[in-house]
Order: sequence, then C-alpha cells, then structure tokens
Amino acid sequence: MNGTAERLTAVDLDARGLGERATLVQFSSAFCRPCAATRRILADVAGMVAGVAYVDVDAESHLGLVRRLAVERTPTVLVLDADGRVVRRGTGLPRKADVIAALGAAVPEASAGDGDG
Repeated sequence: MNGTAERLTAVDLDARGLGERATLVQFSSAFCRPCAATRRILADVAGMVAGVAYVDVDAESHLGLVRRLAVERTPTVLVLDADGRVVRRGTGLPRKADVIAALGAAVPEASAGDGDG
C-alpha cells in the first residue's frame, strides 16, 4: 500500500454503514481467544467517540477481503477515516489507550473531549 491507502466501503464489510468520522474494523475468527476481548475494547471506544462505528468481520466468511488486505492473523484491527481509507492497522489484542490514539489519525479531534457519555 505504498502511496495510496486501501479504501473500504460498507459493502466490502457487510455493514449497514461506516462511521461518520471513523470506523474501527476487526477481523475475527471462531477459534481466536483474544478476539472477544478486542471486540469489547473496540465497541467501548466506538461508544465513547461520537461518529465512530465498530464493525466485526468474520475472516473465514470474507476470504477475498482477507486476501486483499493481507490479513494474516486474528484479531487484526483497521482504523478507517470518514472516507473508508485505512489509516492505521494492528494485530493482536490492543490496549484501549492505543485504539484511542490510533483514532487520532482518522479523527484528529477525537481525543479532544468527545467522550461525553
């Protein structure tokens, strides 16, 4: 992905829509123990920041997308900006603080007190 970031749509993710400001995408698999904890962290962060959506993608059911994005393990987490461009990527169980910091790449004002509630 040198030069141009990969762009995803709601159709790619089998989602109702992407977040107005950013989307957290998790690739999971049935046998993945850290995926459940990652799911809780990402859903919590998405609930804290207005305009951020969370989408969990079953890697086994989306092999074409897994290959396209070179997802090699689960959980893999992508942070998409409002246009669906991948701005950050990580694997393994993330720390909540790291997810919030990564959102800053997609939504620069996300860390500036958007967690009202």
